[in-house]
Amino acid sequence: MTTKTAEEIRIMERACKMAAQALAHTGKFVKAGITTNELDQIANDFILSLGGKSACIGYHGYPKAICTSVNEVICHGVPNERILQEGDIINIDVTVIKDGFHGDTSSMFKVGKVSDKAQLLCDVAFEAMHKGIQAITPNGTVGDIGFAIEKFVRNKGYYAVKEIGGHGIGRIFHEEPFVPSFGKKGKGAQLKVGGTITVEPMVNETNAPIDELEIPNSEIGLYETSDGTWSAQYEHTVLITSEGPRILTLP
Repeated sequence: MTTKTAEEIRIMERACKMAAQALAHTGKFVKAGITTNELDQIANDFILSLGGKSACIGYHGYPKAICTSVNEVICHGVPNERILQEGDIINIDVTVIKDGFHGDTSSMFKVGKVSDKAQLLCDVAFEAMHKGIQAITPNGTVGDIGFAIEKFVRNKGYYAVKEIGGHGIGRIFHEEPFVPSFGKKGKGAQLKVGGTITVEPMVNETNAPIDELEIPNSEIGLYETSDGTWSAQYEHTVLITSEGPRILTLP
């Protein structure tokens, strides 16, 4: 885990705030009839207007400014001409680079009125993220985070994705350590004061295997449920301080 100086943290705070603002701005346009391509353009234009740039464009060949994961898509959904329908849920994932540092955040948005089932799935994913963040302590471990997430999600009758998770972040988009949504207390990489990580549990309705699909001309995979059931995810970039976690990706 790389730790940041006070000045580096100040720079990273700006990148994180931009990401949060871009996410909130883009989410205002989520409605039935809009395409995910249109959301991508809205997000990219707004990021540029703030003086930042999307970290996603060209990252290992990824072609778009944001990720838009609808319903059964777990993560890395590529914006296209898919038209959002009433009742859909969509995760929008935004990562901004500003002055060499990254800010990474995502949220679920509902398209019109969604079913109680979809609402509950989103609620569980949101609370799972916060359970993970609350488990962060100076000199704790990523296993503490994963344990808290998995226990909460399992007790609610859902399934936390194990293959994909959070990560260290800073000058590099994806740094060590991997931050899983499962684990044992006290196990895994140690958390250090001044370190920055993402906490981003992906919560599925069933424990069906997940499918990895190719994104043309990209090393990044797109993940979705193999049985067509839905998935939800929330994400914050978090700074580890001597007092505990501090969320950086707030608008």
